[in-house]
Amino acid sequence: MSDLTNDHVGLSDTFASRRYFAKFEAISGHLARVAAVLHSEGRLGREEVEVLARYVQGIAFTFRALGYKYLLVGRDTGQFFGSLTMDNHESGFPVASELLVMANDALQACGHLDAMPSVAVLKDQMVAQIIGERSLPTRLQYALSQRLYYEELSRGKLFWPRNDPVAVWLSGAEPRRRYLIHWAVYDSVINLPVVYLMEVEDSGREALPRDQRRWPEVQTHLMGQALGGLKLLTIARGFDESFADLHPKRLRRLHLGPMYSHAFTRQSGPIREVLAEAHAPAGQDWALAWTLEELESERVREERTGWFGTVEREIFALDPFSGRGIETGATRSERMIVLPERPYQVLAEKAPPGFSAVRKFVVSPGGRVLSY
Repeated sequence: MSDLTNDHVGLSDTFASRRYFAKFEAISGHLARVAAVLHSEGRLGREEVEVLARYVQGIAFTFRALGYKYLLVGRDTGQFFGSLTMDNHESGFPVASELLVMANDALQACGHLDAMPSVAVLKDQMVAQIIGERSLPTRLQYALSQRLYYEELSRGKLFWPRNDPVAVWLSGAEPRRRYLIHWAVYDSVINLPVVYLMEVEDSGREALPRDQRRWPEVQTHLMGQALGGLKLLTIARGFDESFADLHPKRLRRLHLGPMYSHAFTRQSGPIREVLAEAHAPAGQDWALAWTLEELESERVREERTGWFGTVEREIFALDPFSGRGIETGATRSERMIVLPERPYQVLAEKAPPGFSAVRKFVVSPGGRVLSY
């Protein structure tokens, strides 16, 4: 058994920590534009783009909160308060325990805020210390950073370790309604955010989100299946067999990461050489991988249930090439990578094996997105 903590490192340097959070702030802004490109190509529907944009925004809010929490890392605040622990080998993201602690802090955020001086009071105290004592108000700065951290948590809409299923009506009425059910998790094994999107036809009497019996069961079932090691085929078949009047027509899973950076991660393979040779300026020394898995229903068959009843069962289409559908459990799987212009130029020049089939989105500081 390998010790996973060997791949974890604490960002204990002030400037390195701030560069790390600034990098993810920039990346989050690019991801929404990449999703818009996929929408314009018809790969993602309008509702799916809106859902994905909310999750990306939630990730941005999560990093903002963690940035406040560790704003004074590496500074003498009179008390050691730790540093952000990140997975510097597999994902480039914070380890899952950081989000678990943050979720617990969110439950107690109101109590902390009630016991803390306001932002205005803390700033006045800082000015008084600078002028009166002619010293750096480091402890007051730390108190202010924690105030801002709890304020961010109290606003909500962050990306939590578990983001429970939500049903969005797409079309239809009784007896057939179509919903987009989405949910997300922060995978604790690979330390990455993972988003699930499932289109479902509902043939039940009561609309699914208002059904007090089925909807809690659906939520519990889907969260129990939100494991990165499970194939989409396993998840979809399990859902199809558990709910006779809910019919999964398409299931998608999107891995948002890993993030590679020559300054922060110990990546291996061609991407390491690409980032090393790019010599990109601060804020552009990164590459973010996306993996989009899709499983679609090909047809429906009827199956006998009980003495006289029948139920619909989905037959899912698997990737026909080289029998990989059985291996991947998906209709198709696409790898994508998002990266700034300088690393892309080196990647294009080196043309390493294995990257020709990877979709590349090249982003610029001005917000332009080019696809190759």
